[in-house]
Amino acid sequence: MPVEPCPFCNGRYSPDAIEAALKTCPGCGHHYRMEPLERIAYLTDPGSFHEFSANLRSLNPIDLSGYEEKLSEAEAKSQMKDAVITGTSLIEGRPLILGLMSFAFMGGSMGSVVGEKVSRALLKAAEERLPVVIYTTSGGARMQEGIFSLLQMVKTSSAAAELDKAGLPLFIVLCDPTTGGVTASFAMLADITLAEPGALIGFAGPRVIEGTIRSSLPEGFQRAEFQQERGFVDLIVSRKDQRRLLTRLLDLHSRVPQSVSAPEEAQQCIIPV
Repeated sequence: MPVEPCPFCNGRYSPDAIEAALKTCPGCGHHYRMEPLERIAYLTDPGSFHEFSANLRSLNPIDLSGYEEKLSEAEAKSQMKDAVITGTSLIEGRPLILGLMSFAFMGGSMGSVVGEKVSRALLKAAEERLPVVIYTTSGGARMQEGIFSLLQMVKTSSAAAELDKAGLPLFIVLCDPTTGGVTASFAMLADITLAEPGALIGFAGPRVIEGTIRSSLPEGFQRAEFQQERGFVDLIVSRKDQRRLLTRLLDLHSRVPQSVSAPEEAQQCIIPV
């Protein structure tokens, strides 16, 4: 099996070496795209992930020719029923609701099922008093569903607002790429916004923007590092550090009993870095 060079450092590493490094380049740390089941394996406590809303499948709300065939192809390619998996899980014993998007299913596009599953996850978390972590990767709203896909922006944003009203945290991890209607809705409504190194994050793509403004864009435009400098991302975190960081964030945002005195409460909120 030929070994493809890393697109950033041109280093050549075996597939086994890349897998062992959590699908990152052992030389430069470039993060390759990763699918939900792979993320569940390195993030969550073994056997703790329990999927819900698993049987939802996309229909063809505007009777678009060929859409059913595209859905079947995407399902066979990704081994998923749509572009997101949601479930309850544990990270180092901390309970949470976890959502993970897949770019392999029609570019992670958000149609009615993705919007419904994300909204259900957020509302379930509000009802059960659980924090939420969502890994996003998407090309945007699913154009094959027309206005129904755009309505998911409103629905997911409304569900995120209910989680906020309940005083529960939403953590988003922006992965490569996160664009379009997902960026314009729930992906930018987190209490803390994380990103993987080098992830493309934006609304319209660079070529569309350059064509619109008729001007060249800065180097690294819309990459995670560029977005962090401008305040759209709180922290860039590599995969090998994500489990540990999420554990600390879950602890930091857990509720402290009201009977705890002020000095003790302050001590509980100090999380070592």
